[in-house]
Amino acid sequence: MRKVYTLIALICLAVFLISTTVYILISRNSESRYANCRGGQVAGNIGGSFSLINQDGITVSDKDIINEPSLIYFGYTFCPDICPLDSFRNAEAVTILEESGYSVTPIFITFDPERDTAQVLKQFTSYMHPKMIGLTGSIDQIKNVAKKYRVYFKKQNNEDLENYVVDHTAFTYLVLPEIGFVDFFRRDLTAKQLADKVSCFMS
Repeated sequence: MRKVYTLIALICLAVFLISTTVYILISRNSESRYANCRGGQVAGNIGGSFSLINQDGITVSDKDIINEPSLIYFGYTFCPDICPLDSFRNAEAVTILEESGYSVTPIFITFDPERDTAQVLKQFTSYMHPKMIGLTGSIDQIKNVAKKYRVYFKKQNNEDLENYVVDHTAFTYLVLPEIGFVDFFRRDLTAKQLADKVSCFMS
């Protein structure tokens, strides 16, 4: 009986070691595969699963909407300058990629669910790009996604219920289906530069 238990233990250990080795090899292969496309090292895990409400009022998960390379941007529609400029830049990059034969989905996740209802997001995203997906949800859901992507945001002028602003970081994240987050881009890139960087990952 002891021999049977020992054999089972050895088999379990072997399966664990093989699985771990395969996972490490796949991870290293993914890292080396995109090494030439990245601007620098990305430390730690970024991104992950989430559940939010889209611009049509439907609850969706990351698996529902990230079925092709996607550019995720966090902002809010009442933002006076940065958010609309960055969102338009991302939309332009998606159009440039389309002209080169690459299909990419732009995604906008609001920091401001109080004002950014599904209806507001639908108007915003349809203006920016026909493929753009707008996402909102409860403040706890937004905080959860922001934490996974290491995004900072803080509501200011809290006494003004209508005209408050939200301080936040302004990065765009490239996420690939089945792989997840692969890189982030700063807002000083032009649409053409962003499209070139994204196409590197896709080619």
